[in-house]
Amino acid sequence: MSTTRHQSRALPALGAPAAAAADGAPVPAGPAPKLHVVTFGCQMNKYDSELVEGRFRKSGYVTTDRIDEADVILFNTCSVRDHAEERTWSWVGELKQAKRERPDLVVGIMGCMAQRVEEEVFKRAGHVDLVAGTRQFHLLPAMVEELKARRAEPDRFRAKDLRLLATDMAEDVPVDRTGEEYTGGLHAHLAVMRGCDLSCTYCVVPKTRGGVRSRPIEELVAEARWYVAQGVKVLTLLGQTVNSYGEDFPAPEPGTAAWTGRQGRPSLADLLRALQAIDGLARIRLITLHPSYVTRALAEAIRDCDKVDRFLPIPAQSGSDDVLRAMKRGYTTDLYRRRMDMLRAAVPDIELGSDWIVGFPGETDADFDASERFLEEQGFVVNYIFKYDPRPTTHAAENLADDVPEHVKRERNQRMLALGERMGLKRHGAHVGSTRRAFVESVSDRAAGFVIARTTHNLLVSLPGDPSLVGRMVDVRIEGASAYGLSGALATST
Repeated sequence: MSTTRHQSRALPALGAPAAAAADGAPVPAGPAPKLHVVTFGCQMNKYDSELVEGRFRKSGYVTTDRIDEADVILFNTCSVRDHAEERTWSWVGELKQAKRERPDLVVGIMGCMAQRVEEEVFKRAGHVDLVAGTRQFHLLPAMVEELKARRAEPDRFRAKDLRLLATDMAEDVPVDRTGEEYTGGLHAHLAVMRGCDLSCTYCVVPKTRGGVRSRPIEELVAEARWYVAQGVKVLTLLGQTVNSYGEDFPAPEPGTAAWTGRQGRPSLADLLRALQAIDGLARIRLITLHPSYVTRALAEAIRDCDKVDRFLPIPAQSGSDDVLRAMKRGYTTDLYRRRMDMLRAAVPDIELGSDWIVGFPGETDADFDASERFLEEQGFVVNYIFKYDPRPTTHAAENLADDVPEHVKRERNQRMLALGERMGLKRHGAHVGSTRRAFVESVSDRAAGFVIARTTHNLLVSLPGDPSLVGRMVDVRIEGASAYGLSGALATST
C-alpha cells in the first residue's frame, strides 16, 4: 500500500480557503471544525500535544473533549514499551466503524510509534489518513487541509494519494506560542531539547526522536515568560537527558558569543539561572537526568536557585556494573556514586529518584542483589520498577537473548517494589518534624477541607486548608509520612 510522503514544509492546499493562519496553514471556511487529541506516554508527548492543539486553533479549529464529535482525531503515541503501542492500536481500531459512518472524519497518528513504524500504520489500520513523526507534527494542520482538498477531487487523486506521511527528522520543531492561550492551569511543561545521543541498548528513543537538538536559552526564557503571563507558576523542564542540554551547541570563539555560559557554551546550569530571574515563576522541576551529565556547575546552580526543586530523577537502572555495561549506560556504580556525592556536597538535602529495569538479558541473582543494595545505599525516595521488555530495532532485542524467565522477572519486580516502598517510607519519614516550603497545587479530591501541595523536595503533602491556598507558597509542618507522601499542617503562607 503506497502513500504520499509529505515533505518538510507546509504544502499549499489544493482548494481555495477563505483565509490563512499566521503560520501559513489554511483556515477552513464555515463553522469551526473540531479537534480531539488522545495522548499516550510521557510528559514530552503532552507538551507536543499542546503544540499541535495550538497550531490547529491558529488554523481555525476548536478542541473538544468528546471524541465522537471531533472532525479530526489525532493519537500522540509512545513506543517505550509494547503495551503503550498496543493501547494505541486498540483505540485506533475502535474508530473503524466511525470512519465508515463518517467518511469525512480525519484520523491521524503522530509521535514515537508513528516515527518507528511509519507506513506500517496504513497496512495495519487502513482507515488512518495521516502519519506524522516526532519532528513533523507541526505540519498536521496543513496536511489535514491538503487531504480535504484531495478528497474534494476524487477524479484527480487515487486512493493511495489520500494518505499522507511525514517522518523526516532532519529539522527542528518550530515553537511559536504567539496568540495562543494556555488552559492547563498552574503547571506547564517546557521542552528545552529534543532527542538523545546516547546508545542504551534497550531504548528506542534515539531512533524515534533523533539526535539531541537543544533550544537557545533566549527562546526558552521567552516561552517561560509566555507561560507565566498565562498564569503558570510551576514549570517542568523536559528532555530525554535534560542535563545534557547544550552539549550539542558549538563551542563559541572567545569573545564572540552573546551568551557563553560558565562552561564556554550554554548549559542547563545557565538555563536554570536565567529562569530563576523570571518574576512570577514559583517552581522549576527537571525530567529526566543522566548521571554522566551531572556537573559541579549544575549542582551549584541548584544550590543557588531557590526556585529549583531539591529533587532530581536520575535513573540508575541497575546496581550491577556488568548489567550497566550490557545496557551501555556509560557509567559504573562508582561513577554514579561519586556524582551523587558531588550533588549532596552542594545540596545536602537533595532527594533522588530512580528507574530500574529487572530481568535484563544476562542478569544473574548476584546482579539483582547488587541492584537491591544500590537502591538502599543511595536512598532513592521514588523508584519506578520495570520488567525488561524487548523493543524492536534495539541492540538488546536483536543481539541479546531474553534469557531471564518470566517468573523470575515477576519475582524480582515484586522484590524491588517492596524495597522501594520501604525506602520511600524511610526517606519521607526523615522529613517528619521539619517545616518545609511547599507550593499548593490543588484541592484534595479524597478529603474534604484538605489541599495538596508539593514541598521543595517535590514530595506530596496533604494538609488542612481551603481553596484560596491553591497557587500559593506556604510553610508546612510535616507531621506524618507514608511510602508515597507526607501529611502536615499549615505554618504560614505568603
